[in-house]
Amino acid sequence: MDFLDYAFMQRALLAAVLVGITAPAVGIYLVQRRQALMGDGIGHVAMTGVGLGFLLTWSPVWMATLVSVLGAVLMELIRWYGKTRGDIALAMLFYGGMAGGVMFINLAPTGSNANLTSYLFGSLSTVSESDVTAICVLAAFVVLVTLGLRRQLFAVSQDEEFARVTGLPVRALNLLTAVTAAVTVTVAMRVVGLLLVSALMVVPVAAAQQIARSFAATFVVAVAIGISVTIGGTVTSYYQDVPPGATIVLLTIGAFLVLTAVAAPLARRRARARAAAQSAGDPTECAIPGSREPADGVGV
Repeated sequence: MDFLDYAFMQRALLAAVLVGITAPAVGIYLVQRRQALMGDGIGHVAMTGVGLGFLLTWSPVWMATLVSVLGAVLMELIRWYGKTRGDIALAMLFYGGMAGGVMFINLAPTGSNANLTSYLFGSLSTVSESDVTAICVLAAFVVLVTLGLRRQLFAVSQDEEFARVTGLPVRALNLLTAVTAAVTVTVAMRVVGLLLVSALMVVPVAAAQQIARSFAATFVVAVAIGISVTIGGTVTSYYQDVPPGATIVLLTIGAFLVLTAVAAPLARRRARARAAAQSAGDPTECAIPGSREPADGVGV
């Protein structure tokens, strides 16, 4: 535990815990909406914000937040109105974000490719006190949205038409989901990196789905996996001198493989239990009124 004696590790671990909570908390809605790669696209756009931050000598985290939020809103507008040309517009947005980030950071008097690399792949030693403050504020926003509006966000993620009929503001909730995803990307970029943050938003959710049978259980398990791998990856990177972002993502994939292996015998045991209940004339399961089980196995 000697790593706790260093201030930069204390900051890195705090940032890692917040990332482990926020990334899966947003990712579960993106997975339900079939937008698993949205975080990757926002990460590309956020690169322009990082470059502008260095160019204008302003906080790269806050500038990246502003730019990525604007980019996420634009992505939603393209999704609504883009129709057949939407994929081309999105590609231009993503690649333009990458190019803008590289250009601006090289034009900045204090910027360099080394600075950009730390944001692309994460860096423990460069997490400053101002970064931690920004991450705490942004993480609080993400947690409030994902927990406070979980029922509404889940309804929209599962069936937009049904949610619209029930009177929910579907477009406003879609925009809020996109904005929350953009904020999460900037929360995670100092630990995982912009190019790898999407994995932390999606893979813990996919891993949790292997063993969880409801939306609430999937949410809890995914966040638990996120916290475990971010702390484990941060500590491993300190002792082994390896990139934290890559380490965290590899641990996340390892957790997915382990839970997938565990899920197979559990599924067979549940199938045998259902078959035994049917043969005995008992109901196989007790349905909760108003609940339903989506096709991918994540229920309310």
